[in-house]
Amino acid sequence: MGLPRRHLLTAAAGTGGALALGAAAPALAAPAGTGKTAAGGSEPAAPVPVPIAAKYDNNGIGTAPGDANIDGSGYGFPAGQLPSGSVTVDGVPYEFPATTAAGAPDNLVAAGQTIDLPPGRYLAAYLLATATYGPAGGDATVHYDDGSTSTAPLSAPDWYATSGQLATTDRYSPSGTDHHPVSIFPVSVWCDPNRTATGLTLPTTAQPAAGSASLHVFALSMQPVTAGRAVAVRAAASTTLWLGTGRSQVVAVTVANLGSEPVTAAHQLTVRVVADGVHTTAPARIARLLPGEQARVQVGIRSPGLPAGTKVDGTVEVTGQGVSAQRDVTLTAGIPRYRGTEASLSTHQAPDWYDDAKFGIFIHWGVYSVPAWAPVGKEYAEWYWAQMNNPDDPTYAHHAQTWGEDFAYDDFIPRFTAAAFDPVAWVRLFEQAGARYFVLTGKHHEGFALFDSHVSDRTAVRMGPRRDLVRELFDAARRHAPSLHTGVYYSLPEWYNPADPWRGHGPQNPYTGAAEPYTGDRGETDYLHQLQIPQLKELITRYRPDVLWGDIGTPATDPSVVALHFNQALESGRQVTVNNRMGLSTSDFSTPEYASSFALSTAKFEACRGIDPFSFGYNAATPDDAYATAEELVGQLVDVVSKNGNLLLDIGPRADGTIPEIMATRLREMGSWLDVNGEAVYGTTYWDKGAAEGDLRFTVAGDRAFYVSSLVRPGSQLVVHAPVPVTTGDRVHLLGYRPELSWHHRDDGALVVDVPSAAADAGRYVWTFRISWPG
Repeated sequence: MGLPRRHLLTAAAGTGGALALGAAAPALAAPAGTGKTAAGGSEPAAPVPVPIAAKYDNNGIGTAPGDANIDGSGYGFPAGQLPSGSVTVDGVPYEFPATTAAGAPDNLVAAGQTIDLPPGRYLAAYLLATATYGPAGGDATVHYDDGSTSTAPLSAPDWYATSGQLATTDRYSPSGTDHHPVSIFPVSVWCDPNRTATGLTLPTTAQPAAGSASLHVFALSMQPVTAGRAVAVRAAASTTLWLGTGRSQVVAVTVANLGSEPVTAAHQLTVRVVADGVHTTAPARIARLLPGEQARVQVGIRSPGLPAGTKVDGTVEVTGQGVSAQRDVTLTAGIPRYRGTEASLSTHQAPDWYDDAKFGIFIHWGVYSVPAWAPVGKEYAEWYWAQMNNPDDPTYAHHAQTWGEDFAYDDFIPRFTAAAFDPVAWVRLFEQAGARYFVLTGKHHEGFALFDSHVSDRTAVRMGPRRDLVRELFDAARRHAPSLHTGVYYSLPEWYNPADPWRGHGPQNPYTGAAEPYTGDRGETDYLHQLQIPQLKELITRYRPDVLWGDIGTPATDPSVVALHFNQALESGRQVTVNNRMGLSTSDFSTPEYASSFALSTAKFEACRGIDPFSFGYNAATPDDAYATAEELVGQLVDVVSKNGNLLLDIGPRADGTIPEIMATRLREMGSWLDVNGEAVYGTTYWDKGAAEGDLRFTVAGDRAFYVSSLVRPGSQLVVHAPVPVTTGDRVHLLGYRPELSWHHRDDGALVVDVPSAAADAGRYVWTFRISWPG
């Protein structure tokens, strides 16, 4: 029997054993077929679409450039790439706005409006929404017929920054097409099913304008509660992931309890897949499924007699004592080789190891590490060369004063020595930090490769250190820190490569305009096919990275590059991933950079930032007291993880390969916190009833536990208004403090945990409370 992965996405508790729970679906495509309840349990009520077209006040979907203006800057979704009318997303039916005449409204901007609901008892409100100019939202209020209310967070990710379930490959600009994906997301608000809901008041966000964050709502559906136990297969889909050494293909299944009664271990809930030629090798077990809760599980299957890629009609079956359900599904049996098309690449997902890892180390190291200068907290030091070419930038004057007007950027190359580089010490530090993977800059925008390239002499092997720095770090990780996954960054363009200069010209003296040589250039004339694509394929075939991390997105690489990455891993039994900056419309995760806030996203993202206040490369001008504190970094890690993200935290080594002590200290401090609290981070998933409540963050660890993390030191009591999953017989602990903590529910349903001063003293940075249940 396998150990299928499990995510509990929602859970909550009320008083007296009555559990008030919300629900929303995970990031799975809606399967073909229908969901139905088998013998046992009650027939679950279907979600009810609620008309909101009368409240539309914004036009976000256009039929041509200039036809829509979702953000106040003249941009919009292209209508031809979105559905129109009835649509099902993550197993929930909606009435999506139909695209009509130019300028016709198709969404409402959240500004405190109240939407009337068909009176009923509901588990959750589901919305299709997006945000412009950053994540946007706030508290939503559910109104009940007895005059009472409940509040829950409602926000959506930025349409441009994160991939969502309803995505377009580009967006309309005021006068043309901007080739960048934009998305609409499923979000939810929990309701109390013990009261009759009559209305939903949206949070107040800004009206669309450049730089102002707005929340846009396109559709709304309500999930009624069903009396008794009403288990349903909310969604199911075959994937290109696999389990264990036997490589059982994963079928991802979402099972929801849409009833009023809990399902417990006594019901022995089991999930299997049944289809001709397909065998379930690793059924999923669900130990506890409270009302309104849903579990996202993995079922392992094998189909040895079918060619990989064969379409098969089958059924997902959920069986248990007195409760069962099933759903028809069309599977792709087996994992075929990837083709060099974006359609084929779109079937790939980020692997479990990446989703579970949560924390990685970014490393910006290159020729820019020699000058190592930028205005502190304002510019990236690794952009030194581009900034020194701008007479209006402080780097222009700094370079002349420090190095002289005749000192070319490439004159820094001999000073990039890596003389003190100790790759074994680096990977051991990453382990101490609690990181599970790293991403090293293989080549930044300056065009200087840290690996041995057969198509360029502009490399660390042929000049500067005269060492293959990527090879040395990868070898050290594989020999001395095998738990670390390897990753490599590659900039798709180069600022001043004469074959295709991103900045519009080849190297030149910033002060005189005289042309300068591009050191190591072999005179290629076709940048894409003679340099970029061959170098990416070298990195993939010779270094075998687990993470391929592109940057800038232009010139877009060929899909065959990513297909090579996936196929090489498929053949060798590794599971790898790629980010969203390769210039392709498909990716495994998005990468918001130095973002200050995040919204819960069912689509995977990775937030990246430096320990420096605003630089990835080492900035020698930054004083130690300007670096982020451990409290800030741990707090951001917890915040990002609660919203379904990873944190890729950057360090900038010096030119000689030493890591500044302030950076090493911060990493060790984070590692010390993770040694105690890591169970609330690694292998967890988001709680879609709300990632946050004030200074609190929530994560779920399968059948094991629910975690409440406080970003501030708790007082004598921790009070949580959100309906967290704690019920009679459950235990509450503060991680790092051994004694069990007492807890109770107030009359208003809030959870109150008593926190002795000794317990609070035992924590630091972020205080994590574990709610665990028997069994």
